[in-house]
Amino acid sequence: MAIEVVRRGLMLILSSPSGAGKSTLSRLLLQEDRDLSLSISVTTRQRRPSEVDGVHYRFVNSADFVAMRERGELLEWAEVHGNLYGTPRGPVEAALASGRDVLFDIDWQGTRQIADAMPDDIVRIFVLPPSMAELRARLERRAEDGADVIGRRLANARTEIGHWDEYEYVIVNDDLQRSLGAARMILAAERQKRVRQPALVEHVARLLSE
Repeated sequence: MAIEVVRRGLMLILSSPSGAGKSTLSRLLLQEDRDLSLSISVTTRQRRPSEVDGVHYRFVNSADFVAMRERGELLEWAEVHGNLYGTPRGPVEAALASGRDVLFDIDWQGTRQIADAMPDDIVRIFVLPPSMAELRARLERRAEDGADVIGRRLANARTEIGHWDEYEYVIVNDDLQRSLGAARMILAAERQKRVRQPALVEHVARLLSE
């Protein structure tokens, strides 16, 4: 007879400099794992042609973002490349309490804030590019940002990479399928941690009483 052990959900955080591959890895993980849902951030950034409001981000103006922040509705927030990003608190807390895992595609600033607020629930992965030349090439191939934006992202990449050692896990994304496999293994192992399965105490007590 199969025993279902109820566990609390976890927050899987993927961070990287823009273009290193965290968004692609996030998308692939979400496609194949029904127990994983995406935390939809709010942002003041302009929507790219390929993005859908409410799917990739919730796009808001600066006044609305500040109002959410002042009301305490954001689990974390940061200014990145001149734009504001934040994570709504309510949906995340509800998902974790119901045993669902939540994936975050956020930067190191947001990760620090979540680590301070909910340290027992996070799993942090930093995604590195194989080289700075490859990072530039990926940004240019994406063809969604102008030359000035690409230049700013590359200038900020070194600062972002400098925070790699704040993460429990690091993946060098030189091969997408290998990187995806590593992320899968990390998620599977973290789900089995004893501290994430409080119902095991009751299950073990039943075993010992038989």
